[in-house]
Amino acid sequence: MHERVALDFEKPILDLEKKIAEMKALSGTSQLGLDDEITRLEKKAGKLRSEIYSSLTRWQRVQMARHPDRPYTLDYLNRIFTDFIELHGDRSYGDDPAIICGFGTFEGVSVFVMGHQKGRGTKDNLYRNFGMPNPEGYRKARRLMQLADHFSKPIISFIDTPGAYPGLGAEERGQAEAIAGNLMAMANLRVPFIAVVLGEGGSGGALAIGIADRVLMLENSIYSVISPEGCASILYRDSSEAPRAAEAMKVTASDLKGMKLIDEVIPEPLGGAHRDPDTTAENVRKVLKKHLTELQKTPGEELCRLRRERFMKVGVWEKK
Repeated sequence: MHERVALDFEKPILDLEKKIAEMKALSGTSQLGLDDEITRLEKKAGKLRSEIYSSLTRWQRVQMARHPDRPYTLDYLNRIFTDFIELHGDRSYGDDPAIICGFGTFEGVSVFVMGHQKGRGTKDNLYRNFGMPNPEGYRKARRLMQLADHFSKPIISFIDTPGAYPGLGAEERGQAEAIAGNLMAMANLRVPFIAVVLGEGGSGGALAIGIADRVLMLENSIYSVISPEGCASILYRDSSEAPRAAEAMKVTASDLKGMKLIDEVIPEPLGGAHRDPDTTAENVRKVLKKHLTELQKTPGEELCRLRRERFMKVGVWEKK
């Protein structure tokens, strides 16, 4: 059985849950009459969960967004899409497992789906390059987005990456051009396009599949131009100041909703998506269905115009 990973602030909860599990196992094999004590501890655990998870700091939400047990793109594909067929390759260099792309069915509608994919464990993470795409991954996504546009298929994107891979080979093969090309392609799409930030939304690596008509974020996800550690290294000359940087950067879903940079925050079960992936996927499905139904009523040319206007406004401010 997979052992649950505990973040520092979650350890009191997991210690209490472990004690409850041990007492239940003991209660089933003895006549000690532990039911009252188990009930008391369960109430205590419930209160502790509510207190901790209802008052998370921005840095704690960053940790939640990076939780190794958090559901990834494939976990959602398996739960809310049917008939999914993955497609591979950019027709220029190769394939990139850090980005999943393909066509499937969502609520009876044929759609194109793409998303960053992290790995479980060392071997899988190396295969997926820790969810950091190379240029061929972004070119694969661009090729298939344009195919979806040609056949009038709505596009759904799942964002979850620390950022585009910054290695020498990636730069030699045109990482910046690949991201820029995607931005241009997405600005010209004439089909409904929804992006969902599942965990980490890191800089241009996230934006490269995120120029959408609607941008949604899970409650404990983050979205920023740089990681808190990177920001702290630049501003404070000390990466250990990341918690301070996270507070200043305002990277959480509620922050971005307040700044009108995203359209909706998708709720997660108490304790985060990793505690109940099925309920989280169902929440995502409901919100996706609502927005897709609304977008399908808008003509393609209008979608394109509104999408461009939306992102051209980002960063514009007025002096009062």
